[in-house]
Amino acid sequence: MSAAFVPTDYFARHSVSRIFGAGERCEVDLGCGDGGFLLRMAAHYPERRFLGVERLLGRVRKVCRDADRRGLDNLRCLRAESRYFLEWMAEPGSISRLHYLFPDPWPKEKHHKNRLVQESFLPILHRALAPQGEFLFKTDHEEYFLWVCERLEASPLFARAEWDAEFYPKTDFQQQWEAMGKSIFAARYVKQQP
Repeated sequence: MSAAFVPTDYFARHSVSRIFGAGERCEVDLGCGDGGFLLRMAAHYPERRFLGVERLLGRVRKVCRDADRRGLDNLRCLRAESRYFLEWMAEPGSISRLHYLFPDPWPKEKHHKNRLVQESFLPILHRALAPQGEFLFKTDHEEYFLWVCERLEASPLFARAEWDAEFYPKTDFQQQWEAMGKSIFAARYVKQQP
């Protein structure tokens, strides 16, 4: 089976069993880029299911090609816009962990409206996550990190938790920024019942 997930209907909800052929939950790498993190996670955790969501076709094709070459049956990649996927395509309660790693911070104040994490986004994220589901966020941009944390901590829908020390590979961006001496900021939030 190919790693590419191409829905017949982009206006329907898609269960994990529809995407993978089995299962109720999966982990999502939102804006998976070239898939380095996603591929390493899927290889390390063959018992888990991983879905990469990326809007750029060339990147999706690369992830799928690499996953197929490595025989990673637990990985799928979908070409879609991040918020649209979470709001309209993801089956509610189907995401056990959402990885949001090194997104564009939209640093200019006039562009802050383009940031994914806004107050209006939090109920969408909450609905998509499974009970006790996790939102894991990393960035090299301190102001964006504080922006995201401020919104999540002001919401009763999420509680901050310690970052797990388990296997968590570095993205290409993380390696690049660390090589330049930049600090990396990370936070983990767990879904709460309202």
